[in-house]
Amino acid sequence: MSDRDLAFKVLELVKQHDSWRSSCLNLVPSENVTSRLVRLVLTSDLGHRYAEGKPFKRYYCGTRFIDEIEALSIELAKRLFKCELASVKPISGTVANLAVFSALAKPGDKIMGLSIPCGGHISFAEIGAAGIRGLSVIDLPFDSEEMNVDVERAVDLIGKVKPKLVVLGASLFLFPHPVRELSKAAREIGGHVVYDGSHVLGLIAGGSFQDPLSEGALVLMGSTHKTFPGPQGGVVLANDEDVMDKVEEALFPGLISNHHLHRVAALAIALAEMLEYGEAYAKAIVDNSKGLARSLHERGFKVLCPHKGFTESHQVVLDVSSLGGGKWASKRLEEANIITNMNLLPWDDVKRSGNPSGLRLGVQEVTRLGMKRSDMDFIAEKMEEVLLRGRDPAEVKKEVAAFMASYQEVKYCFDGSNAYRLLEYLENLGR
Repeated sequence: MSDRDLAFKVLELVKQHDSWRSSCLNLVPSENVTSRLVRLVLTSDLGHRYAEGKPFKRYYCGTRFIDEIEALSIELAKRLFKCELASVKPISGTVANLAVFSALAKPGDKIMGLSIPCGGHISFAEIGAAGIRGLSVIDLPFDSEEMNVDVERAVDLIGKVKPKLVVLGASLFLFPHPVRELSKAAREIGGHVVYDGSHVLGLIAGGSFQDPLSEGALVLMGSTHKTFPGPQGGVVLANDEDVMDKVEEALFPGLISNHHLHRVAALAIALAEMLEYGEAYAKAIVDNSKGLARSLHERGFKVLCPHKGFTESHQVVLDVSSLGGGKWASKRLEEANIITNMNLLPWDDVKRSGNPSGLRLGVQEVTRLGMKRSDMDFIAEKMEEVLLRGRDPAEVKKEVAAFMASYQEVKYCFDGSNAYRLLEYLENLGR
Protein backbone atom coordinates (compact mmCIF):
# COMPACT_ATOMS: atom_id res chain seq x y z
CA MET A 1 0.00 0.00 0.00
CA SER A 2 1.45 3.38 -1.03
CA ASP A 3 1.87 6.35 1.30
CA ARG A 4 -1.04 8.04 -0.47
CA ASP A 5 -3.18 4.94 0.01
CA LEU A 6 -2.32 4.89 3.69
CA ALA A 7 -3.39 8.51 4.05
CA PHE A 8 -6.73 7.76 2.43
CA LYS A 9 -7.04 4.64 4.57
CA VAL A 10 -6.89 6.90 7.62
CA LEU A 11 -9.57 9.12 6.08
CA GLU A 12 -11.75 6.08 5.47
CA LEU A 13 -11.27 4.88 9.06
CA VAL A 14 -12.31 8.30 10.37
CA LYS A 15 -15.46 8.15 8.26
CA GLN A 16 -16.19 4.64 9.52
CA HIS A 17 -15.70 5.81 13.10
CA ASP A 18 -18.00 8.79 12.60
CA SER A 19 -20.67 6.64 11.00
CA TRP A 20 -20.51 3.98 13.71
CA ARG A 21 -20.47 6.39 16.64
CA SER A 22 -23.42 8.29 15.19
CA SER A 23 -25.44 5.09 15.70
CA CYS A 24 -24.23 4.55 19.28
CA LEU A 25 -25.60 5.69 22.63
CA ASN A 26 -22.52 7.24 24.23
CA LEU A 27 -22.64 7.11 28.03
CA VAL A 28 -18.94 7.65 28.72
CA PRO A 29 -18.84 10.33 31.47
CA SER A 30 -15.66 12.00 30.20
CA GLU A 31 -16.79 12.76 26.64
CA ASN A 32 -19.08 15.19 24.85
CA VAL A 33 -19.84 16.63 21.41
CA THR A 34 -19.26 20.21 20.35
CA SER A 35 -21.25 22.60 18.18
CA ARG A 36 -20.57 23.30 14.51
CA LEU A 37 -19.00 26.66 15.32
CA VAL A 38 -16.58 25.10 17.79
CA ARG A 39 -15.62 22.37 15.35
CA LEU A 40 -15.14 24.74 12.44
CA VAL A 41 -12.78 26.90 14.50
CA LEU A 42 -10.80 23.79 15.39
CA THR A 43 -10.04 23.33 11.67
CA SER A 44 -8.85 26.93 11.19
CA ASP A 45 -5.37 28.27 10.44
CA LEU A 46 -4.94 28.96 14.16
CA GLY A 47 -3.99 25.31 14.51
CA HIS A 48 -0.79 26.03 12.58
CA ARG A 49 0.42 28.96 14.69
CA TYR A 50 2.44 29.76 17.80
CA ALA A 51 1.93 32.45 20.44
CA GLU A 52 4.31 31.96 23.34
CA GLY A 53 3.70 34.26 26.27
CA LYS A 54 0.66 36.28 27.35
CA PRO A 55 -1.76 38.18 25.11
CA PHE A 56 -0.14 41.37 23.74
CA LYS A 57 3.20 40.29 25.27
CA ARG A 58 4.33 37.59 22.85
CA TYR A 59 7.67 36.18 21.80
CA TYR A 60 6.30 35.64 18.27
CA CYS A 61 5.07 38.08 15.63
CA GLY A 62 1.87 37.51 13.68
CA THR A 63 -0.36 37.27 16.74
CA ARG A 64 -2.47 40.45 16.48
CA PHE A 65 -5.73 38.51 16.16
CA ILE A 66 -4.59 35.65 18.35
CA ASP A 67 -4.02 38.10 21.22
CA GLU A 68 -7.58 39.35 20.97
CA ILE A 69 -8.97 35.80 20.76
CA GLU A 70 -7.14 34.67 23.90
CA ALA A 71 -8.09 37.83 25.78
CA LEU A 72 -11.74 37.23 24.86
CA SER A 73 -11.53 33.62 25.96
CA ILE A 74 -10.12 34.67 29.33
CA GLU A 75 -12.81 37.32 29.78
CA LEU A 76 -15.59 34.89 28.93
CA ALA A 77 -14.19 32.32 31.40
CA LYS A 78 -14.07 34.92 34.17
CA ARG A 79 -17.64 35.99 33.41
CA LEU A 80 -19.01 32.45 33.25
CA PHE A 81 -17.33 31.20 36.42
CA LYS A 82 -17.70 34.50 38.31
CA CYS A 83 -14.01 34.71 39.16
CA GLU A 84 -11.27 37.32 38.90
CA LEU A 85 -8.64 35.36 37.00
CA ALA A 86 -8.49 32.62 34.38
CA SER A 87 -5.88 30.81 32.31
CA VAL A 88 -6.89 29.04 29.12
CA LYS A 89 -3.38 27.74 28.43
CA PRO A 90 -3.65 24.16 29.75
CA ILE A 91 -3.98 21.70 26.89
CA SER A 92 -5.63 19.13 29.16
CA GLY A 93 -7.09 18.77 32.63
CA THR A 94 -4.03 16.82 33.73
CA VAL A 95 -1.74 19.65 32.58
CA ALA A 96 -3.94 22.07 34.55
CA ASN A 97 -3.51 19.89 37.64
CA LEU A 98 0.25 19.59 37.15
CA ALA A 99 0.54 23.37 36.74
CA VAL A 100 -1.29 23.92 40.05
CA PHE A 101 0.83 21.29 41.81
CA SER A 102 3.98 22.90 40.41
CA ALA A 103 2.87 26.40 41.38
CA LEU A 104 1.73 25.64 44.92
CA ALA A 105 3.85 22.72 46.12
CA LYS A 106 7.47 21.69 45.88
CA PRO A 107 8.97 18.20 45.61
CA GLY A 108 8.67 16.36 48.91
CA ASP A 109 5.55 18.24 50.03
CA LYS A 110 2.50 16.25 51.14
CA ILE A 111 -0.83 16.46 49.39
CA MET A 112 -4.09 14.66 50.05
CA GLY A 113 -6.58 13.44 47.48
CA LEU A 114 -8.93 10.56 46.83
CA SER A 115 -7.44 7.21 45.88
CA ILE A 116 -8.19 5.89 42.40
CA PRO A 117 -10.74 3.25 43.61
CA CYS A 118 -12.53 5.98 45.57
CA GLY A 119 -12.81 8.14 42.47
CA GLY A 120 -9.57 10.10 42.46
CA HIS A 121 -8.04 10.89 39.08
CA ILE A 122 -4.73 9.30 38.19
CA SER A 123 -3.14 12.77 38.18
CA PHE A 124 -3.67 12.94 41.96
CA ALA A 125 -1.59 9.80 42.44
CA GLU A 126 2.11 9.15 42.76
CA ILE A 127 1.97 7.24 39.44
CA GLY A 128 0.59 10.40 37.78
CA ALA A 129 1.14 14.16 37.79
CA ALA A 130 1.53 14.40 41.57
CA GLY A 131 4.32 11.84 41.48
CA ILE A 132 5.99 13.56 38.52
CA ARG A 133 6.11 16.70 40.68
CA GLY A 134 7.70 14.59 43.45
CA LEU A 135 4.82 15.00 45.88
CA SER A 136 3.99 12.60 48.68
CA VAL A 137 0.34 11.56 48.36
CA ILE A 138 -1.90 10.61 51.28
CA ASP A 139 -5.36 9.23 50.60
CA LEU A 140 -8.35 11.20 51.81
CA PRO A 141 -10.68 9.10 54.00
CA PHE A 142 -13.76 8.04 52.06
CA ASP A 143 -17.22 6.85 53.06
CA SER A 144 -18.22 4.26 50.46
CA GLU A 145 -21.83 4.18 51.66
CA GLU A 146 -22.20 7.92 51.10
CA MET A 147 -19.83 7.95 48.11
CA ASN A 148 -18.11 11.03 49.44
CA VAL A 149 -15.21 12.22 51.54
CA ASP A 150 -15.55 11.25 55.20
CA VAL A 151 -15.47 14.78 56.63
CA GLU A 152 -14.76 13.99 60.28
CA ARG A 153 -11.92 11.60 59.54
CA ALA A 154 -10.53 13.88 56.83
CA VAL A 155 -10.43 16.93 59.10
CA ASP A 156 -8.66 14.89 61.77
CA LEU A 157 -6.11 13.54 59.26
CA ILE A 158 -5.45 17.00 57.79
CA GLY A 159 -4.56 18.22 61.28
CA LYS A 160 -2.12 15.35 61.77
CA VAL A 161 -0.55 15.15 58.31
CA LYS A 162 -0.49 18.91 57.55
CA PRO A 163 -0.62 18.64 53.75
CA LYS A 164 0.35 21.54 51.53
CA LEU A 165 -2.67 20.88 49.33
CA VAL A 166 -5.94 19.00 49.68
CA VAL A 167 -7.24 18.02 46.25
CA LEU A 168 -11.01 17.68 45.94
CA GLY A 169 -12.95 16.69 42.84
CA ALA A 170 -12.93 13.25 41.27
CA SER A 171 -13.42 11.08 38.21
CA LEU A 172 -16.06 8.95 39.92
CA PHE A 173 -18.14 11.85 41.16
CA LEU A 174 -21.76 11.63 42.30
CA PHE A 175 -22.12 14.34 44.95
CA PRO A 176 -20.60 17.75 45.79
CA HIS A 177 -17.49 17.56 47.95
CA PRO A 178 -17.13 19.16 51.40
CA VAL A 179 -15.15 22.19 50.22
CA ARG A 180 -16.08 24.52 53.11
CA GLU A 181 -15.22 22.06 55.84
CA LEU A 182 -11.91 20.91 54.39
CA SER A 183 -10.87 24.42 53.32
CA LYS A 184 -11.24 25.56 56.93
CA ALA A 185 -9.21 22.59 58.18
CA ALA A 186 -6.51 23.14 55.54
CA ARG A 187 -6.16 26.86 56.26
CA GLU A 188 -5.68 26.12 59.96
CA ILE A 189 -2.48 24.18 59.18
CA GLY A 190 -1.28 26.57 56.46
CA GLY A 191 -2.53 24.56 53.49
CA HIS A 192 -5.18 25.01 50.83
CA VAL A 193 -7.94 23.14 49.04
CA VAL A 194 -7.70 22.99 45.26
CA TYR A 195 -10.56 21.53 43.27
CA ASP A 196 -10.35 19.43 40.13
CA GLY A 197 -13.69 20.14 38.47
CA SER A 198 -12.89 18.29 35.25
CA HIS A 199 -15.99 16.10 35.32
CA VAL A 200 -18.43 18.66 36.67
CA LEU A 201 -17.13 21.89 35.11
CA GLY A 202 -20.24 22.30 32.96
CA LEU A 203 -22.48 21.71 35.96
CA ILE A 204 -20.53 24.30 37.95
CA ALA A 205 -20.81 26.75 35.07
CA GLY A 206 -24.56 26.15 34.88
CA GLY A 207 -25.13 26.50 38.62
CA SER A 208 -26.29 22.90 39.11
CA PHE A 209 -23.55 21.46 41.32
CA GLN A 210 -21.40 23.53 43.69
CA ASP A 211 -19.27 26.68 43.40
CA PRO A 212 -15.84 25.62 44.71
CA LEU A 213 -14.20 29.06 44.62
CA SER A 214 -16.94 30.71 46.66
CA GLU A 215 -16.90 27.78 49.09
CA GLY A 216 -13.21 28.16 49.90
CA ALA A 217 -11.13 26.47 47.22
CA LEU A 218 -8.02 28.44 46.31
CA VAL A 219 -8.03 27.22 42.71
CA LEU A 220 -10.53 25.52 40.39
CA MET A 221 -8.98 23.59 37.53
CA GLY A 222 -10.48 21.20 35.05
CA SER A 223 -11.08 19.77 31.61
CA THR A 224 -13.20 21.60 29.05
CA HIS A 225 -14.73 18.63 27.24
CA LYS A 226 -16.78 16.55 29.69
CA THR A 227 -19.91 18.15 31.13
CA PHE A 228 -18.40 21.34 29.74
CA PRO A 229 -19.04 20.88 25.99
CA GLY A 230 -15.93 22.51 24.57
CA PRO A 231 -12.78 21.36 22.77
CA GLN A 232 -10.44 18.96 24.51
CA GLY A 233 -8.26 21.01 26.83
CA GLY A 234 -8.09 22.54 30.28
CA VAL A 235 -8.56 25.71 32.29
CA VAL A 236 -7.42 27.16 35.63
CA LEU A 237 -9.60 29.64 37.56
CA ALA A 238 -8.81 31.65 40.70
CA ASN A 239 -9.30 34.92 42.56
CA ASP A 240 -5.78 35.36 43.96
CA GLU A 241 -3.39 37.20 41.62
CA ASP A 242 -0.21 35.87 43.24
CA VAL A 243 -1.49 32.33 42.90
CA MET A 244 -2.42 32.79 39.24
CA ASP A 245 0.96 34.37 38.49
CA LYS A 246 2.61 31.20 39.82
CA VAL A 247 0.27 29.01 37.80
CA GLU A 248 0.95 30.99 34.62
CA GLU A 249 4.70 30.67 35.18
CA ALA A 250 4.32 26.94 35.73
CA LEU A 251 2.41 26.67 32.46
CA PHE A 252 4.81 28.82 30.43
CA PRO A 253 7.70 28.36 30.23
CA GLY A 254 7.39 25.40 32.58
CA LEU A 255 5.02 22.92 30.98
CA ILE A 256 3.83 24.31 27.65
CA SER A 257 5.46 26.16 24.81
CA ASN A 258 2.52 26.65 22.47
CA HIS A 259 -0.97 26.18 23.86
CA HIS A 260 -2.90 25.07 20.75
CA LEU A 261 -4.48 28.30 19.58
CA HIS A 262 -7.32 26.74 17.59
CA ARG A 263 -8.40 25.18 20.89
CA VAL A 264 -8.34 28.58 22.63
CA ALA A 265 -10.62 30.07 19.96
CA ALA A 266 -12.94 27.06 20.09
CA LEU A 267 -13.04 27.33 23.88
CA ALA A 268 -14.09 30.98 23.61
CA ILE A 269 -17.09 29.96 21.52
CA ALA A 270 -18.00 27.16 23.94
CA LEU A 271 -17.74 29.59 26.88
CA ALA A 272 -20.10 32.01 25.13
CA GLU A 273 -22.51 29.17 24.41
CA MET A 274 -22.47 28.17 28.07
CA LEU A 275 -23.15 31.74 29.14
CA GLU A 276 -26.25 31.59 26.94
CA TYR A 277 -27.43 28.01 27.46
CA GLY A 278 -25.41 26.61 30.37
CA GLU A 279 -28.04 26.92 33.07
CA ALA A 280 -30.67 25.01 31.08
CA TYR A 281 -28.11 22.45 29.88
CA ALA A 282 -26.74 21.72 33.36
CA LYS A 283 -30.22 21.32 34.81
CA ALA A 284 -31.20 18.94 32.01
CA ILE A 285 -28.08 16.84 32.65
CA VAL A 286 -28.86 16.38 36.34
CA ASP A 287 -32.53 15.66 35.62
CA ASN A 288 -31.52 13.00 33.10
CA SER A 289 -28.91 11.38 35.35
CA LYS A 290 -31.41 11.08 38.19
CA GLY A 291 -33.99 9.68 35.78
CA LEU A 292 -31.60 7.12 34.33
CA ALA A 293 -30.46 6.03 37.79
CA ARG A 294 -34.03 5.52 39.02
CA SER A 295 -35.06 3.66 35.89
CA LEU A 296 -32.07 1.32 36.14
CA HIS A 297 -32.73 0.77 39.86
CA GLU A 298 -36.36 -0.11 39.21
CA ARG A 299 -35.29 -2.65 36.58
CA GLY A 300 -33.11 -4.52 39.04
CA PHE A 301 -29.66 -3.01 38.65
CA LYS A 302 -27.55 -2.31 41.73
CA VAL A 303 -27.27 1.47 41.41
CA LEU A 304 -25.11 3.12 44.06
CA CYS A 305 -26.60 5.44 46.69
CA PRO A 306 -30.37 4.90 46.39
CA HIS A 307 -30.77 6.45 49.87
CA LYS A 308 -29.37 9.74 48.50
CA GLY A 309 -31.31 9.84 45.25
CA PHE A 310 -28.45 8.08 43.42
CA THR A 311 -26.64 11.16 42.06
CA GLU A 312 -26.37 14.95 41.96
CA SER A 313 -24.01 15.00 38.97
CA HIS A 314 -24.00 13.71 35.39
CA GLN A 315 -22.86 10.30 36.54
CA VAL A 316 -24.68 7.11 37.44
CA VAL A 317 -22.65 4.26 38.95
CA LEU A 318 -23.60 0.57 38.91
CA ASP A 319 -22.10 -2.34 40.81
CA VAL A 320 -22.10 -5.13 38.21
CA SER A 321 -19.77 -7.50 40.05
CA SER A 322 -22.52 -10.13 40.37
CA LEU A 323 -23.14 -10.00 36.61
CA GLY A 324 -19.54 -10.69 35.59
CA GLY A 325 -17.79 -7.41 36.27
CA GLY A 326 -17.30 -4.09 34.53
CA LYS A 327 -15.22 -5.40 31.65
CA TRP A 328 -17.79 -8.04 30.71
CA ALA A 329 -20.70 -5.61 31.06
CA SER A 330 -19.10 -2.80 29.06
CA LYS A 331 -17.99 -5.12 26.25
CA ARG A 332 -21.43 -6.72 25.99
CA LEU A 333 -23.10 -3.30 25.90
CA GLU A 334 -20.67 -2.17 23.21
CA GLU A 335 -21.90 -5.04 21.05
CA ALA A 336 -25.33 -3.39 21.33
CA ASN A 337 -23.91 0.06 20.41
CA ILE A 338 -24.16 1.28 24.00
CA ILE A 339 -20.79 2.75 24.99
CA THR A 340 -20.00 2.78 28.71
CA ASN A 341 -16.99 2.83 31.01
CA MET A 342 -15.89 0.09 33.39
CA ASN A 343 -14.63 1.58 36.64
CA LEU A 344 -13.09 0.66 39.97
CA LEU A 345 -15.37 1.04 42.99
CA PRO A 346 -14.15 1.98 46.50
CA TRP A 347 -14.09 -1.62 47.67
CA ASP A 348 -12.02 -2.80 44.68
CA ASP A 349 -8.32 -3.45 44.87
CA VAL A 350 -6.55 -1.25 42.31
CA LYS A 351 -5.16 -4.45 40.79
CA ARG A 352 -8.71 -5.17 39.60
CA SER A 353 -8.60 -2.32 37.10
CA GLY A 354 -8.74 -4.82 34.22
CA ASN A 355 -12.16 -6.05 35.34
CA PRO A 356 -13.48 -3.84 38.13
CA SER A 357 -16.82 -4.08 39.92
CA GLY A 358 -18.26 -0.90 38.50
CA LEU A 359 -19.88 0.55 35.43
CA ARG A 360 -19.71 4.35 35.20
CA LEU A 361 -22.30 6.12 33.07
CA GLY A 362 -22.67 9.77 32.06
CA VAL A 363 -25.62 11.49 30.40
CA GLN A 364 -23.99 14.77 29.33
CA GLU A 365 -23.58 13.83 25.65
CA VAL A 366 -27.02 12.33 25.16
CA THR A 367 -28.46 15.41 26.86
CA ARG A 368 -26.48 17.61 24.48
CA LEU A 369 -28.17 15.75 21.63
CA GLY A 370 -31.59 16.62 23.00
CA MET A 371 -32.62 13.57 25.00
CA LYS A 372 -35.15 14.04 27.79
CA ARG A 373 -36.21 12.16 30.91
CA SER A 374 -38.42 9.74 28.95
CA ASP A 375 -35.46 8.75 26.77
CA MET A 376 -33.62 7.57 29.88
CA ASP A 377 -36.23 4.82 30.19
CA PHE A 378 -35.34 3.59 26.71
CA ILE A 379 -31.64 3.51 27.63
CA ALA A 380 -32.34 1.64 30.86
CA GLU A 381 -34.61 -0.80 29.05
CA LYS A 382 -31.94 -1.68 26.49
CA MET A 383 -29.30 -2.10 29.21
CA GLU A 384 -31.69 -4.39 31.08
CA GLU A 385 -32.30 -6.49 27.99
CA VAL A 386 -28.59 -6.91 27.28
CA LEU A 387 -27.21 -7.39 30.81
CA LEU A 388 -30.09 -8.86 32.82
CA ARG A 389 -32.35 -10.63 30.32
CA GLY A 390 -29.75 -12.16 28.02
CA ARG A 391 -31.12 -10.69 24.81
CA ASP A 392 -28.82 -10.90 21.78
CA PRO A 393 -26.85 -7.61 21.63
CA ALA A 394 -26.99 -7.71 17.82
CA GLU A 395 -30.78 -7.35 17.97
CA VAL A 396 -30.59 -4.49 20.44
CA LYS A 397 -27.93 -2.81 18.29
CA LYS A 398 -30.46 -2.33 15.48
CA GLU A 399 -32.96 -0.71 17.84
CA VAL A 400 -30.31 1.58 19.32
CA ALA A 401 -29.20 2.67 15.84
CA ALA A 402 -32.79 3.41 14.84
CA PHE A 403 -33.32 5.37 18.06
CA MET A 404 -30.13 7.39 17.55
CA ALA A 405 -31.23 8.44 14.07
CA SER A 406 -33.54 10.97 15.78
CA TYR A 407 -30.71 12.42 17.89
CA GLN A 408 -28.04 13.75 15.59
CA GLU A 409 -28.30 17.51 16.13
CA VAL A 410 -26.34 19.33 18.82
CA LYS A 411 -28.51 21.40 21.17
CA TYR A 412 -27.74 24.16 23.70
CA CYS A 413 -25.52 26.03 21.24
CA PHE A 414 -25.58 28.89 18.75
CA ASP A 415 -25.41 26.75 15.63
CA GLY A 416 -26.25 23.10 15.99
CA SER A 417 -24.98 20.58 13.47
CA ASN A 418 -24.90 16.90 12.82
CA ALA A 419 -22.68 15.84 15.67
CA TYR A 420 -20.90 13.05 13.86
CA ARG A 421 -20.74 14.05 10.18
CA LEU A 422 -18.70 17.25 10.13
CA LEU A 423 -16.07 15.63 7.90
CA GLU A 424 -18.66 15.22 5.15
CA TYR A 425 -19.90 18.75 5.76
CA LEU A 426 -16.38 20.17 5.33
CA GLU A 427 -15.81 18.15 2.16
CA ASN A 428 -19.04 19.48 0.67
CA LEU A 429 -18.14 23.01 1.75
CA GLY A 430 -14.97 22.88 -0.33
CA ARG A 431 -16.63 21.70 -3.54
